Amino acid sequence: MKFKTGLGQDSHAFESNKKPLLLAGIKFDHNQGLRANSDGDVVLHAITNAISSITGVNVLGATADTLCQQGVVDSSEYLKLALTDLDHWIIQHVAISIECLVPKITPKINEMKANLAHILNITEEDIGITATTGEGLTAFGQGQGIQVLCIISALQI
Repeated sequence: MKFKTGLGQDSHAFESNKKPLLLAGIKFDHNQGLRANSDGDVVLHAITNAISSITGVNVLGATADTLCQQGVVDSSEYLKLALTDLDHWIIQHVAISIECLVPKITPKINEMKANLAHILNITEEDIGITATTGEGLTAFGQGQGIQVLCIISALQI
């Protein structure tokens, strides 16, 4: 039995644009979206990067940029692509830490977990989401954007 841990990170600055603010595929009531070629969903991007660190196949970057140029801007599509590379691995647990001043994350955690459980084909109990302002020590805690760290535990089947 083999076990791996994947680490992913992503961050985007807020931008006055007409994009909705999406986190884990859930729309947040906020007056700014995130600066990105895609929908800018930093939670899905961090999870995608964590999976890439398990598989060794980078999805974000050139692959996602090509998809964006083809009009595919839904970050769940990048995550689904990364999931196809997991082949003989099954996700056991996902831990997500979100750093931002705004919006408030806690009221939407259950919605976020439900959507992620559906996409990842795991239970909501296998997903942990925490949020912090980081005491305002970084640009994210000062309200300039959002940063997400993600750790995924996977078991070889």
